[in-house]
Amino acid sequence: MTHTQTFNDWITCPKPNPQAKLRLFCFPYAGGAAWNFRTWHSNLPTNVEVCALELPGRGTRILSSPFTRMELLVKAIAIALQPYLDKPFAFFGHSMGALVSFEVSRFLRREWGIFPVHLFVSGRRAPQIPNSHAPIYDLQETEFLEKLRAFNGTPAEVLEHKELMELMIPILRADFAVLETYLYTPEPPLACPIAVFGGLQDRDVSGIELEAWREQTHDSFQLQMFPGDHFFLHSARSLLLQSLAQQIS
Repeated sequence: MTHTQTFNDWITCPKPNPQAKLRLFCFPYAGGAAWNFRTWHSNLPTNVEVCALELPGRGTRILSSPFTRMELLVKAIAIALQPYLDKPFAFFGHSMGALVSFEVSRFLRREWGIFPVHLFVSGRRAPQIPNSHAPIYDLQETEFLEKLRAFNGTPAEVLEHKELMELMIPILRADFAVLETYLYTPEPPLACPIAVFGGLQDRDVSGIELEAWREQTHDSFQLQMFPGDHFFLHSARSLLLQSLAQQIS
């Protein structure tokens, strides 16, 4: 039987592995939760311990107030991670999680002189590319929901579940506020490899926008596309994890 270990209220490990040689910290998309990564350990090398971030306002932290600004969220995550960076670690982030994991990587380097051995980013344009959409986080509810559907940035099954959406709207507004008030600040490229994943049918993130992540590393860069839309990490999960396993083994 698999037992979930909670390091602190920010981090959960579906299958604790004290002998692991590497910790993979997984950052969810807007509205997502640690639950999205609950089975990933089954498809990754046995020497990798998967640790999923649980952001405030969702999952086991549903009573906590979500963050609305990137810099505050990044600092809080970094502090929560600090006790668990005693062995090599890598980051994976999808969509919002990609941007947050990137900024946490830069924070760790800037403040403590450490950084992940590998940064995996998925379904998100490079951070230096400005947002081309008008902000939606403060729109009236009906218009906010229409924009969410148009952006294809929230799973359809969530948008169609009325009771769930009543709980999710404040979280989604907060997450979009994090993204839409974000201002990129130039810093030297990271010294770790960056691997980027994208969906071939993703209407919101182009191959050119994904390729631009190359500017953010002095080390190796890889871009891989999978069949599927913005949520290819679910529909092409096995292919994504196969690639991830090959790169961190």
